[in-house]
Formats: sequence, structure tokens, C-alpha cells
Amino acid sequence: MNRIEKLFKGLKARNKKAFIPYIMAGDPSLEKTKEIVLMFEECGADIVELGVPFTDPLADGPTIQRAAERALKNGVTLKKAIAFVKDLRQKTKIPLVLMTYYNPIFKYGEGRFLADAKDAGVDGVIIPDLPPDEAGEFTKLAKNTAMAAIFLLAPTSTADRIKKVAGASRGFIYYVSITGITGAQLLLDGSIETSINDIRRITDKPVAVGFGVSTPDEAKAVAGISDGVIIGSAIVKKAQEGLNGEFRNFLLKLREAIK
Repeated sequence: MNRIEKLFKGLKARNKKAFIPYIMAGDPSLEKTKEIVLMFEECGADIVELGVPFTDPLADGPTIQRAAERALKNGVTLKKAIAFVKDLRQKTKIPLVLMTYYNPIFKYGEGRFLADAKDAGVDGVIIPDLPPDEAGEFTKLAKNTAMAAIFLLAPTSTADRIKKVAGASRGFIYYVSITGITGAQLLLDGSIETSINDIRRITDKPVAVGFGVSTPDEAKAVAGISDGVIIGSAIVKKAQEGLNGEFRNFLLKLREAIK
């Protein structure tokens, strides 16, 4: 059982939900990213999702795409993101999940990536363009290194797909709340709750919801029907305005909403 699994077990025992903020590694710099991650922890985050910049981020909307472009200009790579986590581990023990695409991992080498990431203190990895059907070797290697391989479900996922993702995922299941990209408009029309209920009929693994959550009110609504809330684009936008009192207050309001 790694840090993520222990966290969700503890939250469930206290009837609490996970606050999972996202930030891009290296935007605007790795030093600033460190400040942001530590601020997340101070403001009550449970897990931090750390983006790795990539040139063709198919799941990401304009806000996170621009953050990736800035990080790439700063020379951030998958290798540097792993080294960043190792440095960050001197300051925090908060569970850290890398969100990256498969191409950099393929080039790095699956086994080497997982070994280096584990050694650095990474707890989990999300790879939007690696479906479980094609991830057999990766999930086996991840399990051997106690790394949580986190797979995605969507509103269009069938019962068979839910079973496959539930079987492959460790740590939690990432439910994509919309059939679109990050930062798109969230629809609170009951469909998310229906989908999560469908997932829960098949598995008891925690389900965290991401894509489209941008306000404390939306976070509160999503927390009421899931095990955790992932917030990315709205936080990246706020961080661009400055790591000031307003940014901290926004994080605190999100934490208060996600109970």
C-alpha cells in the first residue's frame, strides 16, 4: 500500500474527500513550482498532481497547453521533473502524482522511468494517452515498484471499460467529467453522479473527478458525489496572476468546499 492508497483509506475512515490541485512543473520556473506545491500543502491539499510538459498534450485545454509551452521553453523534461520531485521530497511527504504523456516515458524506457520516479519519491502516474488495453507491461512494472498507475474513465465508458480500468488502476480512478479537454465547462446535471454510481457498482476503488471544476461551488458539488476533486486549469490561471494572498485564499476556499 503506497501513500495514495493510505491517504484514501484514512480519508474514507474520517468521511472526508481528497483535494487534488494540479500545477505544471516548470511554469513559470521549477523554483516557483516548488513554492506552489508547498503552498498547496499549507492550504490543505491531500495529493498534488504535477504536470510534465509535452509538445502535443491532447487532453489539455488552452490554459494548460500554454503552461506546458512555457515550461518547455524553460527546458523542463521528464528527467528534470523527476529530479525536481527528488529535490521537493526534502521539504514535503505529500503524495505526488506525475501527469505525463506516453512518448517521453517510451523514450525514457518504462522500467527505468518507474525505477527513477519511485527513487525520487513519485507515488503515482497518470498517462492520458496510454489506455489499459496497451499498458499490460507498464502496469506490471508499476505494481512491482509500488507505483500507482492511474487510468481514466469518461462519461462514454461502458461497463466493460469500467471493469478494465478498475482492474488496472491503483491508488484511485480518474473520472473525466466531460467529453472534452481540461478547462472546459462543467455540467452539474446529475450525469456525473450517475456515472460514478455505475463505477461504484463495479469497484470500490476511490474515484476522483477532474476536468472542468473551476470554482469552490463546483468543487463542493463534485466532492459530494466522489472521493476526490482534481482542479487544474483554474489553479494554473490563478497562479499566473501571482503567488499572492488572493491565490492562497482561492486554495483555502477550494479546501473548505471539499470536505
